[in-house]
Amino acid sequence: MTKLILQEVYMDESDFEGTLVLEKIAEINKIDEFFEALDSDDFDQARALMRRAGVDGETIMMVLRKMRAADGEH
Repeated sequence: MTKLILQEVYMDESDFEGTLVLEKIAEINKIDEFFEALDSDDFDQARALMRRAGVDGETIMMVLRKMRAADGEH
């Protein structure tokens, strides 16, 4: 039981599921705006859209880390 709780609390990069973020963004009808933010490396806009969509803070930070890691690779 403790292991399950710790897995839920400490999500790492291997647990990340980008589809869930996209589903939440789609719920607020902002997919195009989100992809524009990703493509233009607009971290503030990406963060704002994810917050508006109700994405949790840990996941937002993970998305932003992935954006930084991919910076210049697209």
